[in-house]
Amino acid sequence: MRLRVFLSCLLGATAAQAGDVSLLGVFANKAMLAVDGAPPKVYAVGALLPDGAKLVAVAGNQAVIEENGQRYTIVLGANAARGGAGAPARITLAPDAMGHYLVNGEINGQAARMLIDTGASLVALPAAEARRMGIDYRKGKPMLSSTAGGVVLVYRVRLDKLRIGEIELLGLEAVVHESGLPLILLGNSFLNRFEMRRDGEQMTLVRR
Repeated sequence: MRLRVFLSCLLGATAAQAGDVSLLGVFANKAMLAVDGAPPKVYAVGALLPDGAKLVAVAGNQAVIEENGQRYTIVLGANAARGGAGAPARITLAPDAMGHYLVNGEINGQAARMLIDTGASLVALPAAEARRMGIDYRKGKPMLSSTAGGVVLVYRVRLDKLRIGEIELLGLEAVVHESGLPLILLGNSFLNRFEMRRDGEQMTLVRR
């Protein structure tokens, strides 16, 4: 049984605020959750949380919580602020040991590990990741992009769907790099759909 834990949360990142549930680790039919600022605890699928919500499923890097007849998904390393009916969807992240904000999600239905990058104009993908997600990027528009390593050739494409937890964005503009990019960057074509808030080291993205 392989435990997957978001280490930065366990090593001193900001705890969940009142009304929040943070997903700190997942393994077979169980999830490590911090509920309403309480210390982390492992819950089995079907267990009730201290506030009466229920853990109904754990799959991959996500947990599904049911509360008052509604279900919402939390991704590993993020937390869900339960602000009641009508509250805007949000993603709350803690930095890793290097100060980077990483999040798990899906692009075109394929699992993706992504880095928040406020300096990037668009979502950017390595070519290998684009191929894995079924993106025929060479049909996109070739263009030159200025990077830290110099000017490189990229292909401009449009993503069918990008999903993080319960938040789903359609038709995002992106570029694909054939070399020099180690992981997926969530640039401003993604970030502009959110209001960014900072509380100490914690970053919260609130859907516009």
